This record gives sequence, structure tokens and C-alpha cells, in this order.
Amino acid sequence: MARRLAEHLRADLKQTVLVDNRAGASGNIGADNVAHSAADGCTLMLTAAPFAIAPAVFKSLSFHPVKDFSAVAKIASVPLLIVTRTDSPLRSIKDLVQAAKQKPDAISYGTFGNGAPPHLVGARMQELGGFRMTHVPYKGGQAALPDILSGQLDIAIMDVVSMTPLIRSGRLRALAITGPQRTSALPDVPTLSQAGIAFDTVGWYGIFGPAKMGGSSADRINAAVNRAMALPDMRKALLDSGALPIEPAPTAAQWQTEFNEQV
Repeated sequence: MARRLAEHLRADLKQTVLVDNRAGASGNIGADNVAHSAADGCTLMLTAAPFAIAPAVFKSLSFHPVKDFSAVAKIASVPLLIVTRTDSPLRSIKDLVQAAKQKPDAISYGTFGNGAPPHLVGARMQELGGFRMTHVPYKGGQAALPDILSGQLDIAIMDVVSMTPLIRSGRLRALAITGPQRTSALPDVPTLSQAGIAFDTVGWYGIFGPAKMGGSSADRINAAVNRAMALPDMRKALLDSGALPIEPAPTAAQWQTEFNEQV
């Protein structure tokens, strides 16, 4: 998504736009780089909802999500999926709840870290459904894949974008999606509410720059991003991945206010 967006921004802003993958430490390496860059609008970060709760998850950070960043644009809503291996006896949320009630704490669920949105979703599911599972945190979603595919892990709660290709290829089975409605990318997968647990939540993808970016700079980039995300190919790419377009797209100031409330 970042590379496709960069192509459109390059044409719109009439300047070079490069994508530099800074993986590691749950995105904190890339965030640290942006936080300590010049606030001239030339260094930006595309990140996801766990960024907002980083201070609650990591004991030591070299940055603060609000104090050291300017919110620039919100580009997509991202539901989560509850998934299991294709040969699992758990074929529905009803099966999951029943099995977990019969043997409390015996069902394991993996997420990409303590305190991350999937962890909180799992806790909320247990609270509402009246059952108990054992949480297994991993250092990133990809780290959980070998265990869920091999059966060492019973279920995983991960973002729809990373899981959709595995569902379509038949490597994993989706039990439910956490959004308020089904996604066109996986139309046969029920929402959690439809599956019997009255709860919905979505994450997001957003763009941030260093703190104290000028309002005019943030507004200029925000407008270009919003124009790009409204283009047919970008909308199709989002929907095909399971993510949802933001409608209406917020201004930089609106996104800053919304983000501050989440931290």
C-alpha cells in the first residue's frame, strides 16, 4: 500500500517520494527515525493503531506518540480477524466458546504483543462470552504464523490485511471479523456480533510526521493523501485487502484530535 500511495503522491506533489522500510521493534525503529527528523514535511511515517498505545506496552521509548509527532492523514480502517488452521476442530466462534468453557485456559490465542489491539480484543471476547483462554504474545504477527499453521497455537487474532491472503489460499480459516460489517474481501466470514459476541472494533493506518510540522505543510500532504486514497485503484486495493476507506477523510487537525484521544 505504501508504494502504491507513494506513486500517486509523487505525481500529485511533483516531488520525489521514496519508501524506506524500517522494520523492527514493533515499528519503534522507524518511529524513532521520524521523531528525530527535521519537521519540514520531508520525512513521514505510515503506521498502524498499535503506535497509539506504545507507551503502555514498552517500558522504554525514545519518543512519545503525541509529543514527538504530528498527525497528517488517516488512510484506512483495519478490522481484525480471528483465525485458526484449516483442519482445526474449531469451525466457528460458537465452537471456540464451547471448547473454552469446557476447558478453561486450554485454548491458546496468539497476538502480536501484550497490550496490542488484538490482545485487548481477545480479553473483551472472553469477558463478553464468559470463557477463558490463554494469551500467547509474539514479537510481530508473522512470528505467530508457524505455530498457528502447525497447530501449536489454537487461534490467532491478527489484522485483516496480513491474514486475507492466507485465508484465500486455504492455509488458514477465519472464524470472524471484528468490524461492524462483513468485508467484501472475505464475504463469507461473519462479524463477531453475527457469530454471537456483540462487539466490534477496527484499527487504522495513518501517516505521521515529526512534531511541529507547520500546519500548512501537514494540510498540503493531507490533501494530497486524501486525493490519492479516493482514486479507484487505491480504493480497490484497500477493499481487496480487507481494509476499509475512510469516508469522509479527516483533515490533519481532525486526525490529530482523534489520535490524541486514543493515546
